[in-house]
Amino acid sequence: MQIFTDVTDFYSVQETAVAIGKFDGVHRGHRLILEDLAKQKEDGLKSCVFTFDPSPEIFFGLGNGKELSTREEKRRLFKEYGVDILIEFPFTEETAATEPEDFVRNILLKQLHASYLAAGPDLSFGRKGKGNFMLLQELARHYHFDTRMIDKLNYEGTPISSTLIRKMIGEGRMEDAAACLGYPYRILDNVCHGSRIGSGSLGIPTINQIPPAIKLLPPFGVYYSQVIVRGKTYKGMTNIGVKPTVSDNGEAVAETFLYDFEGSLYGERAEVRLLSFKRPEQKFDGLEQLKAQMEKDLEEGRAYHGLA
Repeated sequence: MQIFTDVTDFYSVQETAVAIGKFDGVHRGHRLILEDLAKQKEDGLKSCVFTFDPSPEIFFGLGNGKELSTREEKRRLFKEYGVDILIEFPFTEETAATEPEDFVRNILLKQLHASYLAAGPDLSFGRKGKGNFMLLQELARHYHFDTRMIDKLNYEGTPISSTLIRKMIGEGRMEDAAACLGYPYRILDNVCHGSRIGSGSLGIPTINQIPPAIKLLPPFGVYYSQVIVRGKTYKGMTNIGVKPTVSDNGEAVAETFLYDFEGSLYGERAEVRLLSFKRPEQKFDGLEQLKAQMEKDLEEGRAYHGLA
């Protein structure tokens, strides 16, 4: 996959089929658009995703500044879904002021040689978001390219959207979020050194990750999880929170115990998939009480994962 980032000057030597959007989470609705792009390859077109970095919401300070997927997570998913070209277009005061028609004519058509554009019904582009699918259809007639609107998918009667999934994550509804995303919600980051209390005083070693500041976290608490690291998959139990019993620095950490694993993973890139919420984070009176609860959690985790 060819990636253009932090530049406005890029070109494709072949005609492209382009999808425009934020693609936060790259969920099942987005996948329909990506599958449609892949079909255009049969006509000799390169598939291209045009997204913005940062997203308009982050740039203008809308919402809570958190997103479902980091840049790395999006890239992995786009590559997995067969995207040929990824544009991470720099969103600045200047680029945000681009008129919708200028955006289509000068960037999509002249630079990317787009002959096919696909988008969802809530498409928004150009200055003040004035560009929508209706305008795109008008421009298609004028500049002679094809367009297709991809309808939204529904989940239990509600259209799947990044906003809906954020709500599910915020409520700890990991199974519902996974059903909409098409994959379990994940934390992808390096394993770092922790306080060593788990491997020391508690005798329950964990891998520690500090999620990126932009990453939306579910409610603090304990989760049944799955971990992919060094090309292998492990069953696990993950605590996300600020560790109130042993720390007062307020930094959110993801700590994961891996069943049937021994050794060190410091510095490794680990993908922790949060499968199901077990219980909220608690502050205990001391390490003995904390250890007793952790041992109970791990035993129940064995039953959940079919290891009992």
